[in-house]
Parts: sequence; structure tokens; C-alpha cells
Amino acid sequence: MTPKSGLFLAGSCITAIAAVGSMFELSSGQPDLGTEITAIILAISIPLTGLFFVAAVRDARANIK
Repeated sequence: MTPKSGLFLAGSCITAIAAVGSMFELSSGQPDLGTEITAIILAISIPLTGLFFVAAVRDARANIK
């Protein structure tokens, strides 16, 4: 793994945690940041998780020796 793919993987983990946290906040009924902001965070973090993960895998595969 290269540092670049490691950063992409870390970004994927962070955005996945943000997505799960947002889902729990929305299901509680009273999100701390408000429904709109929490929904925006959820809507942004789901595709970013996939994009970061795919970028990490592509970078790691490109640097296999």
C-alpha cells in the first residue's frame, strides 16, 4: 500500500463513519445538527465512501510490483 492509497482508504473509513452516524442521528428523531444538515452530510458521505474506496483500490493495484 502506498501513502496515497492509505489516505484514500482513511477517507473512505471516515466518510463511512459519518454516514452511519448520520443514519443513527436521523433515526433518533432529533438530530443534533438538525434534520437538513444531517441529511446533507448523509447524502454527501455515501458516494464519497465509494469513490474513496475505489480510488484506494485503483492506486494500490497500479503500484503492485
